[in-house]
Amino acid sequence: MKRLPLLLLSGLAVAVMAACGGKKPETTPAPVGINADSAAEADRLRADSIARAEREAREREAAERRRQQALADSLAALGQTTNAVRALLGTLIHFDYDKALIRGGDAAVLDQKVAILQANSGLRIRISGHCDERGSDEYNLALGNRRATAAKQYVVSHGIDASRIETVSYGEERPMAQGHDEESWAQNRRDEFEILSGGENLKQP
Repeated sequence: MKRLPLLLLSGLAVAVMAACGGKKPETTPAPVGINADSAAEADRLRADSIARAEREAREREAAERRRQQALADSLAALGQTTNAVRALLGTLIHFDYDKALIRGGDAAVLDQKVAILQANSGLRIRISGHCDERGSDEYNLALGNRRATAAKQYVVSHGIDASRIETVSYGEERPMAQGHDEESWAQNRRDEFEILSGGENLKQP
């Protein structure tokens, strides 16, 4: 009679052990729902990124416009400077009848040309001498040459290399005024100044 309870107990023990040591059934994890706060944060970050990219693009465009404007302003200023220097360099000087001496007021005009030549080392010029209609062609060609040479000597004496200045005489061949009176003759007794090279971007002295 004692064997029966023992057998029952043994069977129960085996069943319990089998139940404890057996493989547990697999379970599928419950799906995680989308967090509304996380979605809103992602949307906000995306919107911030787009806004930042647009702002940077606008800033780049504005910077480029400023750069282009500064370049245009600089070129305009350079052009104005060059034109102003050209005008000074082109100022004529005049002479008394049958003379090739530099007059006092014209010395100041030549001083301006000296300063321009000093400020623009690549600049080369030509000085042309002119006369009024009185006198022979041969005499006026010689007189025009003396007038051009007088201006060149003045400039060279103030430190400008002589190789940067050419001279030519046109005598009475190229009158500025067409009249046949003293007023016209006074205008025609002159030296003119022409840029030969180096006049593209002139600096103001």
